[in-house]
Amino acid sequence: MTFPSPLLYIHILLLLHAPPFLAAAGGSWSLLLPSIGISAMHMQLLPTDRVVIYDRTDFGASNISLPDGKCRPNSTDCSAHSVEYNVASNSVRPLMVLTDVWCSSGTLMPDGSLVQTGGWNEGDHVVRVYKSCDHCDWEEIPSGLSQQRWYATNHILPDGRQIIVGGRQSFNYEFYPKMSATENAPSLPFLVQTTEPDIENNLYPFVFLNTDGNFFIYANNRAILFDYVRNQVVKTYPTIPGGDPRNYPSTGSAVLLPMRIVQGKVATVEVLICGGAPKAAYNNANRGKFDGALDSCGRIKISDPYPQWVMETMPLARVMGDMLLLPNGNVLIINGGAAGVAGWELGRDPVLSPLIYGPDCPIGSRFEIQNPNTIPRMYHSTAVLLRDGRVLVGGSNPHDKYEFSDVLYPTELSLEAFSPAYLDPTSSGLRPQLVSPKTRTKVHHGQRMNIWFKVSCPVDPNLVSITMVAPPFNTHSFSMNQRLLILEGGNTTTIIGKSHYKVSVTAPSSGNIAPAGNYILFVVHQDIPSEGVWVRIQ
Repeated sequence: MTFPSPLLYIHILLLLHAPPFLAAAGGSWSLLLPSIGISAMHMQLLPTDRVVIYDRTDFGASNISLPDGKCRPNSTDCSAHSVEYNVASNSVRPLMVLTDVWCSSGTLMPDGSLVQTGGWNEGDHVVRVYKSCDHCDWEEIPSGLSQQRWYATNHILPDGRQIIVGGRQSFNYEFYPKMSATENAPSLPFLVQTTEPDIENNLYPFVFLNTDGNFFIYANNRAILFDYVRNQVVKTYPTIPGGDPRNYPSTGSAVLLPMRIVQGKVATVEVLICGGAPKAAYNNANRGKFDGALDSCGRIKISDPYPQWVMETMPLARVMGDMLLLPNGNVLIINGGAAGVAGWELGRDPVLSPLIYGPDCPIGSRFEIQNPNTIPRMYHSTAVLLRDGRVLVGGSNPHDKYEFSDVLYPTELSLEAFSPAYLDPTSSGLRPQLVSPKTRTKVHHGQRMNIWFKVSCPVDPNLVSITMVAPPFNTHSFSMNQRLLILEGGNTTTIIGKSHYKVSVTAPSSGNIAPAGNYILFVVHQDIPSEGVWVRIQ
């Protein structure tokens, strides 16, 4: 008599006792380009549906040449360290950066240009501007910053400028553009308090604009609410339970959860922080011992008078992961490793399966494991949401130069797309198609908007929402300026013809809720989003 393998019994037991978040898998992967010539360390989607991507300039030549035999000034390097990816044509165009943009930061400005700040060496005080067109290239402002900015975080302000917070040995903040030539960089003692000798653990702080106009700033294992106008700490939040660090190099990630607007206001503002590394992980990794990444997430209502952390457990521990807001309000957690920390050669065990986190699901059943890819995306990986709902994924270079062989995780020059389950063809009957407004529509704060859309299957008006997503600047596992708004009026859907519907919504009421600038607007029906259209809030 033949008995089944013991492995079969083990597999059955695992299935029977698996927690709810292990039950489902979805999403699909596609390789877009095997090489874009550079490793995608930084990414920003632009309102032209192109993605500006750049790496660094201090390691030698990349794998893509500058056009027309050009070389960087005062250099024998004739390769590009930045490219523009055209989503529609699935092609790249090389760009020229003049100074080193390594580990820098940036913000998509209201006029649709990317204003990028800082970097390394001769680039640490530089401001660079990229305006997307068929022949555009980077413009550089050599002394645009008053302080060096390396591993800093940027955020758009309600007045259309941006704030630049922190950076290595920069315990202060400044603004760009400057209001005057004498504008200084006020000190921020919180950054001194959260830095650890020889480790730091507070670089690329998590910065979010609260709806009261103040900034939530999280560094290392704790956070403040900060009035940048008066240079005052408004509130000090509790230390995250466990006290483990979540910022570079013990890199976790964070998002401002979707904000629902009711009667012109947002009642609850929440932040979610996931992953990172234990306190001793950086020193241990430098000694060749790679501690397991954190599997915990902390969620906090930053708008509460007496906020407290609520802790949750991910099904997969992760360091150097990216957290992205999807059009339907779910959170995608993607990229990274299961051991070690960020830095040269300091990460191990790629986590190939993304997670979907459903903020509105009951606690304990919010995570869903997605189908894995095959390409490790370790240190210096990136991911951004595209207007069609896919997620562009690139980068991974844990080496101080490009290394393609005889290393654990070779330098990765490819671009992939992850398609969440809502893009599955079986959902096509539920997927809305936006008819109006057309892309690049301009709206004002508080303006009433009529949204027309088509759906081939019957529509449940109670399951329609209109969302707006601010496209973030992504690097080092943090998406700066990321924001998703659920507009007021989404439950007013009416039928206006066969398979045609109209819904009236109100644009966000103020720049504290939605800073002026470019957003992607989606119609979401039964958690299935339409392709988005660009709108500009003025």
